[in-house]
Amino acid sequence: MSIQRLGYMGFEVADVPAWRSFVTSKLGAMEASANEAEATFRIDSRTWRLSVSKGTADDYLFAGYEVDSEKGLQEVKESLEAHGVAVKVEGRELAAKRGVLGLISCSDPFGNRVEVYYGGTELFERPFASPTGVTGFQTGDQGIGHYVLSVPDVDAALAFYTKGLGLQLADVIDWTVGEGMTLTVYFFYCNGRHHTFAFGKLPGPKKLHHFMLQTNSMDDVGLAYDRFDAERAIVMTLGRHTNDHMVSFYGATPSGFAVEYGWGAREMPPRWSVVRYDRISIWGHKFQPPA
Repeated sequence: MSIQRLGYMGFEVADVPAWRSFVTSKLGAMEASANEAEATFRIDSRTWRLSVSKGTADDYLFAGYEVDSEKGLQEVKESLEAHGVAVKVEGRELAAKRGVLGLISCSDPFGNRVEVYYGGTELFERPFASPTGVTGFQTGDQGIGHYVLSVPDVDAALAFYTKGLGLQLADVIDWTVGEGMTLTVYFFYCNGRHHTFAFGKLPGPKKLHHFMLQTNSMDDVGLAYDRFDAERAIVMTLGRHTNDHMVSFYGATPSGFAVEYGWGAREMPPRWSVVRYDRISIWGHKFQPPA
């Protein structure tokens, strides 16, 4: 597989100052750059991992997948084009803004922007320091975490993300969210992280259901839970998922989609057989009414 990991994510948000406060004081990320129109944030040695840009959507803007070399970038480009996807080789200006050596972009069948790059910038000389004291986030070879999109056409999404982009199906959950409502969610991996991406036909107006950050300590999760709970911003209570075994909770973001904050996920073994589940959680993860 040429795609190695999820390297960064960008969101279009109506209130950049609110997001700056949220990402630093709730999630514990470190602000890297900011102005009235956009801001970027660090969670490790990379120059940035999360980005917010001013706009009206309050939703997903782009995801950036990392490959290990220029050769890997070319392989992904050829794979996408072989499956009928129009690919743009981005110029030096955008590559410099992203802090990468090479960058291509395309859209999935629903217009969601996907970027693929190699050569991300490291800042070991300026160590990551969490403003809330988070001990660290699980990144490295596993990338920054995962995200979940709502898609209108499962077959089209499967073709793009597996045949074109090269992600591998991990498992499927038939999630009963209420009487008479079952959602089927598909989970995909590209490294040791159980899933980097997931999608399903999900309710609600947003394209992005949630994104996830994984910490190095369960105490980091507990302390974050208290920060969210103090403002009645818990969307789903603490629980443990059936598929990746992550202990996590879901919190509200300033844009209306959720963030999952977790610890302790199991890693993919060298061989994996696709499985399905009837429940999304072993315990917990109870919906909380909005404040």
